[in-house]
Amino acid sequence: MSDRTATGDLLAALPDTLPREEILAINSAPSDIHTHRTYTYNGWSFELPPGVFKPGDTSRIIHDRLLDGTIAVAGRAYAAIGAGLGVEAVIAGTRGAREIWAADIHPDSVATAADHYRRMVGERAGTDFRPLVSNLFEEFPDSARLDVITFNPPAVSTRTSEDPTVVRNVCVGAGIVTRFFDQITDRGLLAPDGEIHLLVSNTAELRTVVAYAVEAGFVPAVAHRQSWEGDNCQAFLFTLTPRDSEHVTEHVPEHASDRVAN
Repeated sequence: MSDRTATGDLLAALPDTLPREEILAINSAPSDIHTHRTYTYNGWSFELPPGVFKPGDTSRIIHDRLLDGTIAVAGRAYAAIGAGLGVEAVIAGTRGAREIWAADIHPDSVATAADHYRRMVGERAGTDFRPLVSNLFEEFPDSARLDVITFNPPAVSTRTSEDPTVVRNVCVGAGIVTRFFDQITDRGLLAPDGEIHLLVSNTAELRTVVAYAVEAGFVPAVAHRQSWEGDNCQAFLFTLTPRDSEHVTEHVPEHASDRVAN
């Protein structure tokens, strides 16, 4: 089966974007983003000042795969786009990444991620930690070449709040993902054998996002599919590789779990 045939089958199998009413119901819990909060993961305790996003279940899909090495970063140049409070950066530091870019458009998030990294990981020989305030890759230097990129975009298709901080973290829409791919390809940021790990659910325009990645020159594979009892949301972790690279992603069966609201 050719890559294009397999990709066509994958696109056809993806679920439709959920109706607006269902998306709003899934995101109906009041936001506490303007308060001081804490977050615990893998025995680490993170402090979240107001405005810094607290990871939810979809974020933890990426965190778990960084932690167990499914997303391999040891000895590689890694970028966490939308670094938030810095969980990905901390994991990458402990997993021996050669270079860690913790990038976020929100300056307080970058400062928080840097504080957590320095407290939990600190200086490590062979690891270069680079916190960066950046709208996607806009502030990355031209010399940057990345082996691994992770992104859990705020791509929900329906505006779930009038609070601009909530919008920034949840429901910017599919445009942020198309710009993500445009910047990677236009600037040649991904190494030839590099890989992108993108988390998107059917609260976003799922098929549009994946089809755009294909047109941009990437081959998608579903590394993980997550569903939850009580609603029709499905989250997909895609591994995307350049079309001319040889990379096979092993299928990972879906897992169901209780969801903690974002």
